Amino acid sequence: MSASEQGRDAALAKDTDFDALVVGAGFSGIYMLKKLRDDLGLSVQGLEMADDVGGTWYHNKYPGARCDSDSWLYCYDWCDDVQEEWEWTERYPHQPEIQDYISFVAESHDLYKDIEFETKVTSATFDEDSGIWEIETEDGSSYTTQYFIPAVGNLSKPFIPDFDGLEDFEGTWYHTSSWPADGVDMEGKTVGLIGTGSTGIQTMPHLAEESEHLKVFQRTPNWAVPARNRPLEEEEWQELKANYDELWEAARNSDGGLDIEFTHPTADDLSREEAWESLEERWEEGGPLLSVFEDTLINKDTNTLVCEFIAEKIRETIDDPELAEKLIPMDEDGNPEHWYAAKRPPLAYNGYYERFNRDDVELVDVGDNPIARFNADSIVLEDGTEHQIDVLCMATGFDAVTGTLESLNITGRNGQNLEDKWEAGPRTYLGLGTHGFPNMFMITGPQSPSVLTNMVVPIQQHVEWITECLDYMLENGYQHIEAQEDAEEEWAAHNEEVASQTLYPDSASWYRGDNIPGKDQTFLIYPGGINLYNDRIEAVAAENYEGFTLAEAEESQAAD
Repeated sequence: MSASEQGRDAALAKDTDFDALVVGAGFSGIYMLKKLRDDLGLSVQGLEMADDVGGTWYHNKYPGARCDSDSWLYCYDWCDDVQEEWEWTERYPHQPEIQDYISFVAESHDLYKDIEFETKVTSATFDEDSGIWEIETEDGSSYTTQYFIPAVGNLSKPFIPDFDGLEDFEGTWYHTSSWPADGVDMEGKTVGLIGTGSTGIQTMPHLAEESEHLKVFQRTPNWAVPARNRPLEEEEWQELKANYDELWEAARNSDGGLDIEFTHPTADDLSREEAWESLEERWEEGGPLLSVFEDTLINKDTNTLVCEFIAEKIRETIDDPELAEKLIPMDEDGNPEHWYAAKRPPLAYNGYYERFNRDDVELVDVGDNPIARFNADSIVLEDGTEHQIDVLCMATGFDAVTGTLESLNITGRNGQNLEDKWEAGPRTYLGLGTHGFPNMFMITGPQSPSVLTNMVVPIQQHVEWITECLDYMLENGYQHIEAQEDAEEEWAAHNEEVASQTLYPDSASWYRGDNIPGKDQTFLIYPGGINLYNDRIEAVAAENYEGFTLAEAEESQAAD
């Protein structure tokens, strides 16, 4: 037996159902399964609560659900065989097409056989005596595994506000993340839409088309810019494929995981007319305005100029000047109420602002006059105003980044529950591990770049890093790995320090957990960009996983 075979034999625990168990079958889950099985030769099991792959793209079937990243980069860069057969139809792909893509990859690589569907995890517990994880599910099944990898996404736990009397509402209502696959009958009905974040802005034009009358309940106006979505013609697709390696190289080495080149480093050196001209060019092209000025999220003057530009566009679009001002997040003195892109920057499809010019679309401003309660057939505001509705659509977002992980009821060393550990805000090392939870790897966990980027790029980054880490452990006979407490404290402090150098902390958003009552307000995501983050995790790996404690079997038992 070779040294590497001896190391592998010593590293793998005995008497477990599987070497590794992955929870979730979206982009991250199916790639993790493939790497563990095909690259490392481990016995693996995937658990998925839905009846098919797709993750967030399985659950979010609301009208208008789309990705805000370019389709040609919202996919795996390793899947050359699939790229030869797969062709995106649009610049910004819609939900069914993305789910079809994930399913196509899973079928192409024979991953379905390794996934148990309609299986909801209810707890995951680290057994200190045996040094293995025990996973329990809603149907009473249990699984033991050496490596526990929750691949549950950042936007997977819906948030439904605790509205008084919601249980008394006799109409139909849905959260956007649980929209029926066969749609909702809205013909001849008055529909209420709560929420004007990215999801609300995506679905609003569709609800307006399908209903008799639409009432949009807006607590906070948003800075939406046109997507300018378009079909991808065959000639363009072939050109993209011809330059695919270069596009992906640029994406992997960028801040946000996209092949973006900034027009200017700052607006400070430009006249207002010059800055306006560059913003106009990007506005007509469509997509986020972040690529115009490199310092948009760190320079208040630059960001204010971007906000003023969008505000003027809204005023030009909305016929009623008073209504236009209600849709613009600026105070009476012309100061932004929140910075552009310091909350998730939504893209507007199908004429979001234009719909407000219609007589059958009504804006209900609940910022200063909030929703007080529900009646059987209406929403009642604080001042007593009553709005009759038949159907309610809640685009009220998610308990983002930490919520789904905490809902798995994960217990580590000394009986510590993950939710309790993170009560004052998440503590992770690189968003990959957390102290007290050995052999648990998170994919795009808290304090990693995740949702500030084109998600597929950090997903691949994490999956590949975890695979290389496990390969190192197997080669060297290490049975357990655990983040060190001082390393995660240093990383949490670094995360907050980087965030403080940006405009993110100045705006209330789900990036900080502001949307969840009682949630500690810490910045949940690493804002330094994919490129800087990648440098850090590669350096950690190069130093034999500095900041992690690696232990052989005997050492692990002693630590327990």
